[in-house]
Order: sequence, then structure tokens, then C-alpha cells
Amino acid sequence: MWKRIAIGALLLVAGLGTAIWLVGMGTFGEPETAGQPVAQERPAAIREAARAAQERAISSLGAEPGKQILFGDFHVHTTFSFDGFLMNLPAAGGPGSLPPADACDFARFCSNLDFWSINDHAENLHERLWAETVDAVRQCNAVSGDAANPDLVTYLGWEWSHIGNRPENHYGHKNVVLLHTDDERIPARPIGAISPATQGIQFPGPVQRAGLAMSLGERGHDTARFFTEFAAAERCPEDVPVRDLPSDCLESAPDPETLFAKLDDWGLPSIVIPHGTAWGMYTPAGSDWRKQLPGHDPKRQTLLELYSGHGNSEQLPAWREVDVAADGSQSCPEPAHGYTPSCWRAGELIEETCRAEGIAADECATRAADARQMFVDHFQAGWKTLPGQPITDWLDAGQAPDMFQPAFNFRPRSSGQYMLAIRDFDDPENPKRFEFGFIGSSDIHSARPGTGYKELRRGEMSDGRGRVDGGEAPPGLFGQHEDGEPVSAAVPFDASGMSPLQLFETDRSSAYLATGGLVAAHSTGRDRESIWEALRRKEVYATSGRRMLLWFDLIDGEERAPMGSTVRRTGIPRFRVRAAGSFEQKPGCPDAAVAALGEERIQRICLGECDHPSDVRRPITRIEVVRIRPQDRADEPVDGLVEDPWRVLPCPADGNGCVVEFADPEFASAARDAVYYVRAIEAEDQLIHGSNPLRCEYDESGRCVSVEPCGATAPYEDDCLSPAEPRAWSSPIFVDYGG
Repeated sequence: MWKRIAIGALLLVAGLGTAIWLVGMGTFGEPETAGQPVAQERPAAIREAARAAQERAISSLGAEPGKQILFGDFHVHTTFSFDGFLMNLPAAGGPGSLPPADACDFARFCSNLDFWSINDHAENLHERLWAETVDAVRQCNAVSGDAANPDLVTYLGWEWSHIGNRPENHYGHKNVVLLHTDDERIPARPIGAISPATQGIQFPGPVQRAGLAMSLGERGHDTARFFTEFAAAERCPEDVPVRDLPSDCLESAPDPETLFAKLDDWGLPSIVIPHGTAWGMYTPAGSDWRKQLPGHDPKRQTLLELYSGHGNSEQLPAWREVDVAADGSQSCPEPAHGYTPSCWRAGELIEETCRAEGIAADECATRAADARQMFVDHFQAGWKTLPGQPITDWLDAGQAPDMFQPAFNFRPRSSGQYMLAIRDFDDPENPKRFEFGFIGSSDIHSARPGTGYKELRRGEMSDGRGRVDGGEAPPGLFGQHEDGEPVSAAVPFDASGMSPLQLFETDRSSAYLATGGLVAAHSTGRDRESIWEALRRKEVYATSGRRMLLWFDLIDGEERAPMGSTVRRTGIPRFRVRAAGSFEQKPGCPDAAVAALGEERIQRICLGECDHPSDVRRPITRIEVVRIRPQDRADEPVDGLVEDPWRVLPCPADGNGCVVEFADPEFASAARDAVYYVRAIEAEDQLIHGSNPLRCEYDESGRCVSVEPCGATAPYEDDCLSPAEPRAWSSPIFVDYGG
């Protein structure tokens, strides 16, 4: 009898183990697939109306008639990306699968774009997902009509996502976009990043995956399958030529130079676009783009994503988040220029709690100083050294004041202006520099390219989803605030072996996620090659999501050099700016889009709201000119080289746009190179996470004294609207001094 019981128990355990193993291997889950886009091109009437409206603006402003301005999004994620998959789980308040086909339909019928690229994270794009991505891009192009005049151009690409755990080993994220889509002219696999902050992290094993499958409810089994497929893909061997690698391995590059070298080995047309450079969510404090200048590839890395739904990385402020000594050591600076470093606030919080416990003032001051340095020494985990501290007590610490929709925990030495101001003088006769053109894009993770046309439904039109009753984020996937009582002395935190996602300040950073930006291209045609050529010559500009029209030219008699140009002069450079505002939006979707997509898909994909322009343009209130004088010598301080704004030129607020001109009479006497670009500012409007995402209450001195962050903890239905000024940024014109 006991023998039968023992055998039965063993069989039961074996059966249970087998069941757990099958569940953990994703046996009962569905794989992520690309889906099928609607097999119909955009109605010609929609495209013709946009072209006619633009031609009227070109005529009234006297702009160059041979080109048209086309709008696109070069940063789009679907649930093929691991973070997109997790963010859109029903357990996290998401709708579930959002495949590439949804992105194709959204770009064509919802946001009415002219072009876009898919940029899922290469780190988890194994062989099957990459093949499905390629096929989805081809399908989207196949239903675009005449290839010489398509309604939508879809580019193939991926994101190289590098995260360091120290400033010296952090390189950030870059999108790789390819010109072609046929097998002979695309890499066999995308190239991901391998970085110190992610190397060695173990993804869930079969037992853990089984636990996820059972705890996540809907899509739980799909999650187990998603992780299982990724875990089964082996990393490519190192030091093997790219064309000799097996197709089923995950290829990676540890730094940008290796990425550029691999792309050179393929020898195929591509553009590498850094983005989120000043985004402090994953960028360690003190990170400096100067280290990337020696290895910079000016042939491929030609554009900078200045603005996205994850914030604005444009400006170089007077303050710094940390002080960096000559030997690389860091310390906490005092508050200045209206900015409070997070490390400084950590000291204040420790001192307040310490004193409330009746501890001597001298001891509390010592603990505060220790807390500031401990915060700095822990880099991205600094906030974890104060466990139990309510997020509202951090106030606006670490956040850039007086900037338009800045990136969370802004990093000044990774901003666009800083990049244009620095040079590498290893070769004194030919100092190296960045000559970036500027673009905007969305960085959306819900397969919705170009969401900035309307400010609504922040949980879908941005990545800033709020609290959903009964659907909170799965624990351990993203950084979480720790409950408990505030401590009176900072506590060391061991972040080794943790995913960078677990160090994200999700509760506060969600308040800084907006609808996406756009890249606008001055193109000679609508076809793939014409748009690519506009990107290559940097005759492009960024917008914060609105379809503003912008021209910026250097004018010298009959000669004209458009934005993105590099010219040489000894005399006074003169410039002309033409700008027109975006159209006011009508509610709903155009009838032609509804007829093409169908009511059900209009509601599911477009959320019932499309780009639906009226014939009334919004006013441009002013043109702001930025002048940057790049370093003339290696030891020249960067502070003072950026003049922002250098000029402010009014624009009649009648909705008809304006034409303004300016010159730089100081250029010849200064006898040094200069960089110029302009911002066209639209009239104020209500934007998602606009001007006050933390909902600060200010005292009489202008200090933030209380906050109610409109982010992850705010209700899902709250769109977190506040007033801000939409804008467009031209690509710079680089004017070198000399004959």
C-alpha cells in the first residue's frame, strides 16, 4: 500500500513538474506575429488636400516651389520590443498585442504620415521576429500604390539600446534605419547592444515563466512563450565577419565604434540616429557626449532625435546635475539657477527626518552630507538609498526648470546644444565635431507612429499610462517605489544583477512622457530615395508633433544654402526664415479614412481620432534664433558658447505665418566658426504633460513646495493637460570662418 502511495506521489509530482515545465516553456501561449495591414492605400483625396494646402503656403511665403515638406516618424516600437510587450499587457492596463501591421495602418489612416520606420529593440529580435519585421515592412510598402509616388513609405530599422552603469561606459540609444528592404540589401539580422548594465542579467527561467503565465491572467501564457523564444536564441560568436555569422543568433556590439564597423562590413546604406541623449531615466549622472566624439562616424551618424514623446534633449542649461572633477570623481552641487539636484534633495530629506527624530543638528548635517555623496555614488540607484521616501517629498528635484517638455532627470552634457559646442582636438589641424541635423519622432511603444496630432488619451497616444483600476504594472518589471517609513540615514543599495528597468523612477518619470514629435523632410518627391536624400543632406527639421511648415536658409546674393548645410564665409552671414503654423484639428476622422479602415478598426487602432486638419492655421508667435560658437581650443569652457536665444523675431499672430531675416555682424570680427538654428514657436495650447507635469505648487519666491505628479499614479482618464507652446526646430546651418 505504501509503495503504491509513494509511486502515486511520485507520478503526481512528475506530472505537476511536467505541467509547470510546459507552461513555463510557453506551450499554451501564442507567438507575437506581424499581422496583416489593410490592403488599401490611403484615399488620394486626403493626400491631394494636404499637398494643395502646402502649395498655398509655399506661394504666400515665397518658399522654394520645387520641394514639398513630408512628415514622418523615425522611432516606432511595437509589441515585438520587450518593453512594448510588457507595457501593453492587460495586467499593466494595456490592450495586448500591438503588432507592426497596426503601426502600418495607424501611420496611413490615423496619423496620415508620409513616411515612418519601425525600430523595435534589436536585443530581443531573434530570427523569427526579425523575419516577421522584414515581411511586415514589405507588406506595408506593397499596399502603398505607385512606388514612384506612394501614399506611405515604410523604412526598415531597429534600435541599438545601450545602457551603462557609469558615465564612462554609457553610450545610450541609437536607431538604425535602412534605405532598402530587399534581401540582398539588408543585414541578415539586426545588431543589438551589449552593455554593463544589462550583461549578466538572467531572464526568467521556466519555473519563473510558469509563475508569470499563471499570475498575469490574459496574455500570461503568451508572455511565457515570448520569453522562451528569446531565451532559446544564442548570442553570435565574436570576431566573426558579419556575413559569416549564422542567421539564428543574436548579434551585438558593445560600443558605437563596433556598431559602425559592423555596418561598414555590411556596406549597405543606413543612418544611425542617437535619441533620448539627455534622458536621465537610464543615463547615469555626469554622462558626457565628449567621449563619443573620437569614435563618431560622420557618414552614418548624421541626425539627432532632438525631441520625442520621452522628452526634449535640446538645451544646455547653466546648472549641472553633478560636479565632475578632472579625475572623473563626482560630487553633489548646490542648487542654482532654479534647479535643485536630486542628490541635494536627498540630503535635505535625510536631515528633515533626522531632526524630526530628535537627533542632534550636527549629526543630522553630517548624515545629510553623507546622503548626498551616497546618492551620487549610486548613479541610477541613488533614489533607492532613501527607501520609504514618498515620491511627493522629492518635489521637483532633478528636473529642468523653464524648458519646453524636458527629458526626465535632464543630463546637460548629453544635450544637443552641448554636442554642437564641443570639439575633439586630437588632430589640431582638423578638429573633430558633431554636425547633426535635427529630427523629432515619437519613441512610442504602442505601434502608433506620429501621435502628436491631437492631445488626448495619454495612455495610448503616449507611453505615460496612468493608474488603471485592477490593472497595475506587474511587480519587478519596472522600478517601484518602496513602501515603509522614511529613513534618517541613507542606506546603501545593491543594484548588481538587477535589470535597469528596476531602477527606473517610474512613478515620477511617467509624468514626463508626452505625445510624440515628427521629422519633416524637404523632399523633391514622395518616393523612398527622394526622402532618403533629404535626410542624407540634413534638409530636415523636428517638430513637437504639429505639422508646422519651416524653411531656414543662408542667403548670399543669388546663392542659397538650406538648413543642414555647411558653408565657409568671411563676411557677414545673412539668413531668412519662413514659417507657418499647423492646422487646427477637427474632431473624429475623415470620412475617407473611416471608409477605408472600417469603423471597428478606426476605434481600435486610431481610438476614434485621426489627423483631421481644418483650413485654419494656428499662429506662429515668434522665431527664436540660437547661435553656438564651437570650441576654438581644447581648454575653452563650454559655458558661454551657446547663446539661447540669441535673437527673438516677432511673427504676426494672424495665422498666416511670416518671413523674417537676420544677419550676424559679429561673425567677421570674431573670426571663428558659428552654428545657427531657429525655433518656430506656435501659440500656447493645452498639451499632455505640458508645462507642469508634476503639478507643482509654488511659494512667493517661485520654489516648488508641493507636488501631485500626473504620471503613473494619476487616474488613467486624466490626460494631464497643461499649457505649453508647440514648436519646430530647424536643422542647423554650420558657417565656418575662412576663405
